[in-house]
Amino acid sequence: MKRVFCSHDPMLAGYLRSVLEEHGIACLVKNEFLIGGGGELPPTECWPEVWVVDDGQEARARAIVEEVRQSGSSDEGWRCPVCAEWIEPGFGACWRCAGDAPDAPGADPA
Repeated sequence: MKRVFCSHDPMLAGYLRSVLEEHGIACLVKNEFLIGGGGELPPTECWPEVWVVDDGQEARARAIVEEVRQSGSSDEGWRCPVCAEWIEPGFGACWRCAGDAPDAPGADPA
């Protein structure tokens, strides 16, 4: 197993696990429930970590994690090409119809 991501944000770690699983990469989140131990333990030792089960998929997983992190850095929202709903920045799919963001990997060009 290889660690591909670590953060103080358990929601981000869970989101990245979901994204990797959608891409067919088996992974797990370690320290998912250890965040409450901060104070008794060093804080960074309690941070959630995303680990890839198959070492051979580490490079692909790291590329996907970086792509997700870069896509979340935009301050602009986007309009869903399927249902025209306005979506806040940081989301890669429409909350209403699950349509992909126009620049999401594998999205249908409009």
